[in-house]
Amino acid sequence: MRTSNNIFKRKHILIYGLGKSGISSLNYLKKRNFIKVYDDNNSVFDKHLVKYQVNKSYINKTNFDYILVSPGIDIKKCKIKIYLKKNIKKIITDFDVFYLENPKNLNITITGTNGKSTSCKLLHDILRKSKKDARLVGNIGNPILNEKNIKKNTIFVIEASSYQIEYSKFFKANYALILNISPDHLERHGNLRKYTKIKLKLFNNKKNNLNFCENNNKYYKYFDNKNIKTIKVNTNLSNQIKKKIKNKYFKSINNQKNLAFIIVLCKKLKLNMKNVFRSVNLFKQLKFRQQIIYNNKKILIINDSKSTSFSSSRYLLESYTNIYWIVGGLPKKNDKFILNKKYFKNISLYIFGKNKNFFKKKFKNKLNYQSNNNLSDTFEQILADIKMKNSNKKSHIIFSPSAASFDQFKNFEHRGTYFNSIIKKNKKKLND
Repeated sequence: MRTSNNIFKRKHILIYGLGKSGISSLNYLKKRNFIKVYDDNNSVFDKHLVKYQVNKSYINKTNFDYILVSPGIDIKKCKIKIYLKKNIKKIITDFDVFYLENPKNLNITITGTNGKSTSCKLLHDILRKSKKDARLVGNIGNPILNEKNIKKNTIFVIEASSYQIEYSKFFKANYALILNISPDHLERHGNLRKYTKIKLKLFNNKKNNLNFCENNNKYYKYFDNKNIKTIKVNTNLSNQIKKKIKNKYFKSINNQKNLAFIIVLCKKLKLNMKNVFRSVNLFKQLKFRQQIIYNNKKILIINDSKSTSFSSSRYLLESYTNIYWIVGGLPKKNDKFILNKKYFKNISLYIFGKNKNFFKKKFKNKLNYQSNNNLSDTFEQILADIKMKNSNKKSHIIFSPSAASFDQFKNFEHRGTYFNSIIKKNKKKLND
């Protein structure tokens, strides 16, 4: 990484949390600074990392210049919360380090509750195909401090979660996009207002070239600085634009709304729009995010294992008819099922897993449902019901769990992979 100043040189820095971003922060900072590392879980320290490890007693006696907190750490509930509360002004993130070391590089930062990973990947594809030196970093999986060989014209496409924004002090986005906001991560942030205000921190930059938000957003009222220039994006694509889009992935209403942001941004960047639409039509969706994994004349199957809230499932339910919807998992705090009643008739609901009773209560008097203990039995039941129904209409099986995966799976990828294995197991039945 090209450094532009000496802010992080010969400093005493505590890194809290040894996840992906914590390790990348350690590797980046250790050559020029005095680094110590703390994690609530001692087992993460292998023989190469143990030399940096410190305990709570050491931390309490040491005057650190900075405390770099990893995104997964909730400082209100962690093991050193009292210490962090006393030293709140010293807390920074890897986003802060990145920005202070590279303030002149253009960064386009995208956040939102749903669709930010896909939008970042699409924008990155467009920029690369437009011959730009674009880097895809942040919450999408590549820690921001991992990047090397950075040049003056390097553009960063950054996916920012609320966890990454929450404790950032110095980070500023040149172009900031807030795609959408709905209740999420309330177990950490407390309520929708606090969660929203964290997202809106991206707009607090008077030097921003542009900020983008929905034209009909309801969350802008929480924004303190109304003097910042903001472009309100019309998320309803025109018929003219829709005609240019051949990629079936953008049939979903939610994907169309997020695509509207990317199109407006590309115009502001003065990119060749023919190349933009070519990239859109060639775009390959990310795994387990509204991913079409099977399609014939009778049945279409979507693997949307990334869906961890009702809001993330909503637009799929509004985009298809004759839906067999699979839900289940670890429900999120205060998550609300909001869907216009006109769509109810299109949906047959199938509930799986340990938290069946939660979902039954949630959908009582709204949707007809059936329940099973596991995902495999659920899918087989759907196939049997489709066969018995013998309808001429195409069936759409939508695996969009609307809940976290940690009740039965390691993560959403593990859950999505398992669902794909069920599809593979039932290929013969699907083809009959």
